[in-house]
Amino acid sequence: MQFRTQIPISKTNNPIDYNSKILSFGSCFAENMAGKFDYFKFQNVTNPFGIIFNPVSIEKIIERTIQEKWFTEKDVFFHNERWHCFEVHSDLSNSDREELLETLNKAISETHKKIQEATHIIITYGTSWIYRNIESDEVVANCHKVPQKQFSKELLPVDVIQKSIQNTIDLIQVLNPNIHYIFTISPVRHIKDGFTENQLSKSHLFTALHKTINHQLSTINYFPSYEIMMDELRDYRFYAQDMLHPNQVAIDYIWHKFSENYIAENSFLTMQEIEEIQKSLRHRSFNPESEQHQKFLAKLQQKINFLEQKWPHIKF
Repeated sequence: MQFRTQIPISKTNNPIDYNSKILSFGSCFAENMAGKFDYFKFQNVTNPFGIIFNPVSIEKIIERTIQEKWFTEKDVFFHNERWHCFEVHSDLSNSDREELLETLNKAISETHKKIQEATHIIITYGTSWIYRNIESDEVVANCHKVPQKQFSKELLPVDVIQKSIQNTIDLIQVLNPNIHYIFTISPVRHIKDGFTENQLSKSHLFTALHKTINHQLSTINYFPSYEIMMDELRDYRFYAQDMLHPNQVAIDYIWHKFSENYIAENSFLTMQEIEEIQKSLRHRSFNPESEQHQKFLAKLQQKINFLEQKWPHIKF
């Protein structure tokens, strides 16, 4: 008898390997996956403008990057003793306005180059709910704890999301027509919007995303991270303490499913070697001065040197 469902996932025709250059945008789940890419020493850059949840804000920051529309003083504001920008996450906020603008424009310059060089781009959508600044009538990526009365809350319609996703693809294609896309929907539930409202939000993302990518090139893939969480891991023991975010067991499981289908088989041996090194680096000896431990460190350094010579981008 079968006691659980298994989400069918097709292997991509454009797998990621250690020559690949990956760029990721999106929700906090994108950060979870980035942690895995970083752990296994892939060439990965994630959320250069911080976590962004909704499709319109992701499109907006990618458009700014592609077209190199530099941030100016009119794009930032002062609140709670810090300078902020409504288009990016509060992680980039700064007590100095000029430093913030320098950081933002450096991110544009570097991300423009990363898109040109990237072999794969991963976009993770989190929600269809958006906040619109009433004064400017612009959708914001982050409210930065500005009083809620200055925003209207809206649910993006399916057709608006669909157009935004297509615009995002078209923008990237101009700069890098050979890039491979992986889209996914975050398994994190946005319960602060309401239980029913969260389901409605996710359903809008699903409908718009599949309407868009079903008619696209073979270079566009969909990875079912949300479905894996909801169907294969349908138990609260796979959630963090807040009962909303996947815990480490769930992240590891979803990563395993991802790597099976989206990472080239010839990279598995390197991944295994890197994991052995990572575990060894975390090893704490009871007797660090012992001859046995010194031999252990020498052998470990040999393994590190071998990998760093084989893959110059890898640094431990």
